[in-house]
Amino acid sequence: MSAFFADRRPGDIGLAVFLNAGDPPLDLLEDLVFLLDACRVDCLELAVPFPNSASDGPTIRRSARRALENGIDLDAVLTFVAAVRPRLSHLKIALLADWSHTVRAVPLRDFLARVRSAGADALLVHGLPPRLRQEYYKAAHLLGQPVVTTCYAASSSAVLDEAACHGSAYLYLVAYYGRTGAAAPDYHALVPVISALRRRTAVPIAVGFGVRDRSHIDALREVGADAAIVGSGWVACIERAILERRDVLKDVRALLLTLGRSSP
Repeated sequence: MSAFFADRRPGDIGLAVFLNAGDPPLDLLEDLVFLLDACRVDCLELAVPFPNSASDGPTIRRSARRALENGIDLDAVLTFVAAVRPRLSHLKIALLADWSHTVRAVPLRDFLARVRSAGADALLVHGLPPRLRQEYYKAAHLLGQPVVTTCYAASSSAVLDEAACHGSAYLYLVAYYGRTGAAAPDYHALVPVISALRRRTAVPIAVGFGVRDRSHIDALREVGADAAIVGSGWVACIERAILERRDVLKDVRALLLTLGRSSP
């Protein structure tokens, strides 16, 4: 088993949370990152914001729009990661970047080298064209940059094979087709696909879409997932705190308690 989610409490599964870099603003995001580290959240999926994601619901789209309006781009995100990553004791950072909006303008090897140099523990490229995937996997391997691959619960055997073969940080299993923020599915329906992926790979399997509370995390543990990914519910908590002029860190700490994480 890969060590990406290995340092977790006995009988529990890993926890990853999603945020767009720049929402909240980077100075507050820095404080938030250190809170996540203290509460032993395992991974922050940190997106370089991009507009009009077809797979995201309105909550995450609004977040991306706010971050873009704050002027956040690839340079700002990599600078942020390079500044905070050496000071983290537990939390890992998985960078998410969109091919069309962020990656395409940079030579692929140069992009990967910059991500590696910034210290990102993992990289997920959203919307990578199929014709470039083998080049991407090979270049990432040569540079020593772990990558996250994705597949859906209903993906074909060929897609499952590719995700299992090339994922080196973890494999992101999307629980259902649709947009982020919808109601949680019946996670027990994932048992066959998780079993199939287990036969193909030793990297952790993290499940996202629809995960909002501890009951969902417990359900994913029961079906054999290695980690749960919380996205829209997490982003919505921060959005409400900012709009209502509440203490963001206080609200986040309360949400983490409901997810089974707390600071010492």
